[in-house]
Amino acid sequence: MIKKTIIPLLGIGMILLTACSKTDNSNCEDKICDESFATVIVKFVNKNGEGVAVEKYSGVNQRTNDTLSIASGGDINSEAGIYRVVNDNYIKKLSETGDEIKVSGTLGAQTKSVIIKVKGGNCACHISKVDGPEQIKFD
Repeated sequence: MIKKTIIPLLGIGMILLTACSKTDNSNCEDKICDESFATVIVKFVNKNGEGVAVEKYSGVNQRTNDTLSIASGGDINSEAGIYRVVNDNYIKKLSETGDEIKVSGTLGAQTKSVIIKVKGGNCACHISKVDGPEQIKFD
């Protein structure tokens, strides 16, 4: 009689232990983040290395095809040639493994494009640049 009740109870116990061993990565409540605001930038330069304002600028996430940034007057500061690729406003729209952002700018008849990889995600405190150039040089 005891064997008949112990075996089913052991089976149920194993099932419950297995079910409880799963981890839920979507719970980020215990994460502590600072209040800084991260921005990834790129600088367009001429053949002499001087910053230049481009006529057309865009940053497009290649995974989602979302336009993350377009140029506005002077973009992020008064220094010529510096443009925002992406900032913390887009953190949840970026993957944890990193998304490739195609950054393009046009100066005269010449258009230059590069890929800058940036990661974020639901549990990230800030976006971070994974790979890509700091500057884009026109000929």
